[in-house]
Amino acid sequence: MNTTEADTFWDGVYATRPTAHAPKPNARLTETAAGLTPGDVLDLGCGDGGDALWLAGRGWRVTAVDISAVAVERLTALARAQGLGDRVTAARHDLGEAFPQGEYDLICAHYLHTPFDLDRAAVLRAAAHSLRPGGRLLVVDHGSTAPWSWNQDPDIRHPSPLEVAADIGLDAATWAVERAAAPRRTASGPNGQTAEVTDHILIVRRTT
Repeated sequence: MNTTEADTFWDGVYATRPTAHAPKPNARLTETAAGLTPGDVLDLGCGDGGDALWLAGRGWRVTAVDISAVAVERLTALARAQGLGDRVTAARHDLGEAFPQGEYDLICAHYLHTPFDLDRAAVLRAAAHSLRPGGRLLVVDHGSTAPWSWNQDPDIRHPSPLEVAADIGLDAATWAVERAAAPRRTASGPNGQTAEVTDHILIVRRTT
């Protein structure tokens, strides 16, 4: 496998962080998935692995992908250490090249942003098509810039959840928007710092 500029960048992001031995799940995932019946879930951009481990611990069969081999190796080791190795399959995957195969009851895309070329709408469209009937696509984007973000561009624009939905362009006869919201919360950074941030939340359910 050829190493790309994106591989090198994201490996560097995770390699410079201390290994998270007990990574926390994203707040928007726990509030969304807590009441769902466990099934097959795909975690796009798994990062430190908090979401994958939380889901696996509640009975989900997790496929977790990330472009960073460092992130994937750390998650694999954590899953084994926590006795969840049989429920978590972590793999290095470049979403700009292809979408993971399979059908899922839940697909999560938390903060799927990158400084490199990525047709995000195409990725999220492929995700929606990979849902089983009744399955949900949870997209959580930054609605504001945290002090620890790798992207501190003061001119960055954060599209609204409905704008993201429109960009994906799904047929309303097959998919329905269940939630489009922009709540605020207190977030914690990788080194323990905190800040008030806005999340843009989009939940799409496949109806047929």
